[in-house]
Parts: sequence; structure tokens; C-alpha cells
Amino acid sequence: MVGMDHACVPVQSGGSFAGKALPMFEAVLTLCLALAGQECRPVLLPGYEALDEAGCRAALAADPPVPAESLAGLVAAGAPECRPAEAALAFEEVAPGVLVHLGRIAEADRENLGDIANLGLVIGTRSVAVIDTGSARWMGEAIWRAVRARTDLPVSHVILTHMHPDHVFGATVLAEAGARVVGHAALARALADRQENYLESLAGLIGRGALIGTAVAPVDVVVADRAAIDLGGRVLDLRAWPPAHTGTDLTVRDRDSGILFAGDLVFDGHAPALDGSLRGWQAALEEMVEGGEGRVVPGHGGPVLPWPAGGADTRRYLGVLAADTRAAIDRGDRLSDAVPAIAAAERDRWQLFDQHNARNATVAFTELEWE
Repeated sequence: MVGMDHACVPVQSGGSFAGKALPMFEAVLTLCLALAGQECRPVLLPGYEALDEAGCRAALAADPPVPAESLAGLVAAGAPECRPAEAALAFEEVAPGVLVHLGRIAEADRENLGDIANLGLVIGTRSVAVIDTGSARWMGEAIWRAVRARTDLPVSHVILTHMHPDHVFGATVLAEAGARVVGHAALARALADRQENYLESLAGLIGRGALIGTAVAPVDVVVADRAAIDLGGRVLDLRAWPPAHTGTDLTVRDRDSGILFAGDLVFDGHAPALDGSLRGWQAALEEMVEGGEGRVVPGHGGPVLPWPAGGADTRRYLGVLAADTRAAIDRGDRLSDAVPAIAAAERDRWQLFDQHNARNATVAFTELEWE
């Protein structure tokens, strides 16, 4: 059996949510990889949580679950059953009703199981929004438990800040629970083009067992420019950006707290990763700075930084990347000769620099040589 307890805590209330009666049992369906013997995982079936086992069983009997399309291709080891609730993902309340999960600054591996990105919850008076969902279904399940530990309100929206796998692959279980998946207008196509490669890469990094039940959730609401989501008593402002960190970047600002969820447009500690347009990323950050002061949740690091000071390191790195790349192009350097030197002065300022900078330099060179 594959354990899923990294960066999780027992389901419990805390802070302003104390006193809530917590679900102690949940429904699961154990699924196994058909070609992997005993490699199995109990997959959460959302919506059947109860204070006791009898309540969970009664809920299953009243509304038997229909296996989701995302679970196709797996072998069920028995029927759905009720078990004691597993651990919830750890979230810190950074403002009333705004919570952040801090992912590790690391590459995905079999120890962290892909828990490497920051995730968010925003709780209104009518519903909850989840911002990013991690690398696999197990993370979406742990997010669901974290919500249920704090409120009975439905999760109405799952907002995906961009296409990278450490932000999107936990969404299916929340969609099964009734949430609408929200993303940049280019997100659905980008994921359709990349999901096979993303999942194959993740399988090698965290193991196929940890990915059981993981799939791309369909995007229900597309944002081409700006949009707003009313959770009841608080509104989230969404902004879709032209190509920057990726071609699918979306930011989320909570009007009530002023906190901006920047996705990977802002990095802290973790070396930035360029998968879109260097000039576009620089322009997006400049516009975000002009938007005024506040606080920001970066895609990695933090988890909460003052704004605009919290974006200064990312802006500096991109500036060095651009300046060094233009200098190499002006000298007539070949790409292979230029890459090792581009932004080398930044190496000691970032974790995972060597894992990302060479690709950044390659993308930057390819873009800027046509200026």
C-alpha cells in the first residue's frame, strides 16, 4: 500500500474554526495498478464524510458512488468502504479565512510525493475556493480533508494558476465533489498537449503508486482577461496574463485581505523557471508592482511576502538573465557556449539553481536572439 502522509496533519480544527464537529470517517475505494501486483491506494470518495462509521455507511447506501472517469484503467480491490479519516494537508491561516500550504523547495521525489508547491484556501460565507492542487490526486484528497476540518461549506471553485504539474494534478477529486475548475483560456489546450508527458515524468519521480487516480480535471471556467468570483462576503479578482512564466499564468487577489496569489510569477528561495516569455514575465511583474502594496503568496517559498518587496528577487534574476543573454547574443556567442555563463552570478542566491538555470538561459536566448 502506498502511504500518503507527507506534509499532512491529523484532521483538526484550529484558530477561528475551533469548535466544529469534525468528520471521523470517510469513504474510500481501494484501487490497484493492474500490472503492478499489490501496488494499491485507497482513493477518497468525497462527500461521504461522517462523525461515525454508521453515518458514513448510511451515506454510501443512500447515494452509491459512480466511479469517476479519472479512475478508469485501474482495478478496484473490493467495494467502497468506510474507514477512519486520513490526514489533512497542513494549512496556515495567514489572514482571516485565507490559508496557505507551504510546499517544499525541492524537486518532486518519492519522499515528498510531489508536495513542492504552495496551495491556498479562501473561505467565504457561501463557499470555498481552492487555489492550486499539487502534483497528484492524493494531494487533492488531503486538501479536501483540510477544508472539511474547517467548514461545511462547499468547495465551489478550484483555481489553477498555470499548467505545471505540481499545481494542477490534485484537482479531480475536488471537481468530483462539485467544484468548478477555473483556469487561463489557454490552460485546457496546454494540459491536453502535455498531460501524457507530465504524468510519465511524475511516475518516474514519485512512483506510479502515488499517482493512482491522478488525471487532468476538465477546465469549466476560462479566463481570457479578468474575472471575479464571489464566495459570499469576499470576492476574488482573477487576471489572465500574456505569456510570462508560462503561457497560462493566472493570478488571484482576495479583495478582503489584499493578498495576491501569484502562482509561479513570483519565486522565493526556489530558482525561477522560465517556460514562457522572458520579456512577458518582466512586463507582468512591472504591472503587478504598479498595482500597489500588499502581500503576495509566491508559487514556491514564502509562504507570504510583502509586496512589492517580495518580488524583488524574481525581478532581479530575470533582469540578470536578460542582460547576460543579450550580451552573449551581441558578442555572437553560440547557444551552447552562452548557456553556462548566463546568469551564473545568481547561482548562490537560489536553491535548485543548477536544475533550472540552463533551461532558462536556453529559452531566453531563443527568444531574445530575434529582437
